[in-house]
Amino acid sequence: MKGSDRDDTPVLITAAQPSYAEESRARRRKYTVMMLMRVPCLVLAVVFINVWWLALFFLVLSIPLPWVAVLIANDRPPRKAEEINRYNAEKAARRALAREVSPDQAPPDDPEPPRAIEG
Repeated sequence: MKGSDRDDTPVLITAAQPSYAEESRARRRKYTVMMLMRVPCLVLAVVFINVWWLALFFLVLSIPLPWVAVLIANDRPPRKAEEINRYNAEKAARRALAREVSPDQAPPDDPEPPRAIEG
């Protein structure tokens, strides 16, 4: 088998989701980032206490952040809608047969009729 004839596309042998530990770590990271966004909002509300409408804006912005953080952190990631390359035995067998019988080695489909020798 030549190197150029091989299909080097990786084959997925399982449709397993990421491990629970990886998924949990990613959700905790999202929650932490969302909650850390609340701290600057509260600090900016205190900084702009003299400009009441700006302080109120930052305060109102910081109120729903814990709720949103919990919703996002508890949400499972969506399933990936990608085409998965799985091993297909029939397809591999057909490819192997096609490689074994190349067009120049195959017997002709329309053999020429035998010619009679004159003379």
